[in-house]
Amino acid sequence: MNVLRLIAPLTVVALISSGTASASAREAAPTFKEYVALGDSYTAAPLVPPLDLANLGCLRSGGGNYPALAAPKLKVPKVTDVSCGGADTTHVKTAQATSTGFVPPQMNALTKKTDLVTIGLGANDFGLFADLLAVCPGLQKSDPDGAPCKKQFTAGGKDQLKENVAKTKTRLTELLKTVKAKIAPKATIVLVGYPRIAPAKGNCPDLPLAKGDYAYLNSTETELNTAIQAAAKAGGAKYLDLFKPSEGHDVCAKDKAWIQGAEVDLMKAASYHPRAEEQTAVADLLVKLVSGSKQTVTAADQESWTPTLATLHQRSVATLADPASRRSITDRLAKGNLFPRQSQ
Repeated sequence: MNVLRLIAPLTVVALISSGTASASAREAAPTFKEYVALGDSYTAAPLVPPLDLANLGCLRSGGGNYPALAAPKLKVPKVTDVSCGGADTTHVKTAQATSTGFVPPQMNALTKKTDLVTIGLGANDFGLFADLLAVCPGLQKSDPDGAPCKKQFTAGGKDQLKENVAKTKTRLTELLKTVKAKIAPKATIVLVGYPRIAPAKGNCPDLPLAKGDYAYLNSTETELNTAIQAAAKAGGAKYLDLFKPSEGHDVCAKDKAWIQGAEVDLMKAASYHPRAEEQTAVADLLVKLVSGSKQTVTAADQESWTPTLATLHQRSVATLADPASRRSITDRLAKGNLFPRQSQ
């Protein structure tokens, strides 16, 4: 399903520079001393420029994901990003196997000095996104005008995916207790939701689902985000909603899309993963959330997404120009596991 392609000539996509958060948010933002980002590939942002050969196991962006972009806007002196493609909530407490070896439990990055934590986890628990974005497209041809994915996962009268989401909510609630025990007593914890992947109406080749399964993907993702929000409320954390702000920027939104389609683009994102625009938006929204500002992405915000990507983009161009580096990246992508299937 993932066809590697490098688009040339490349269009430089604008990102927010490290100093261009909105003035009101920047001035009002609390002062944090130690920020730790926990998360899966929607935090790691695989292939979002610049490419990072040092983190091929986790496929983490080398400075273009939202923890890297938000930190200078918040003026945090110490930032530790341990997000990793394929991670689920269990990998906060246990080591994670990657194609290049095991990475330590993500909670190891937390200290009693940590006063800001973002957590972007839940989509990989019980293989949720693997089912929605790997299994469901494979069912399209069996009933193009129907909803074969929904039919498969609701056979017997129960929605298997939504039952798994309920179990993920329990995991997230317990995870917050674990995190709180490791960090500063008055630390800010933010649970980060997931952006809109499917359009509210219509369909497109970039998201090859049966017509009736677009609504099923949306309803399941909404269920997941609702569970994350509920876990945040129960655990005394903040919730960062990405579903509403990303409306109109789904996979099918063409040049306005914040999420990559079925094909991998080495200069944009892995398939069905955030592009640079989405990560920039999340960085802005995070700054606004912790500063008490309205969590919207304005036209002015988007217009301010300027010089940084040009520099980051060129670094990725240089990386891909080296045959050995390009081969390392494509070999890693071929090993998959960004949306792992799990039975636990």
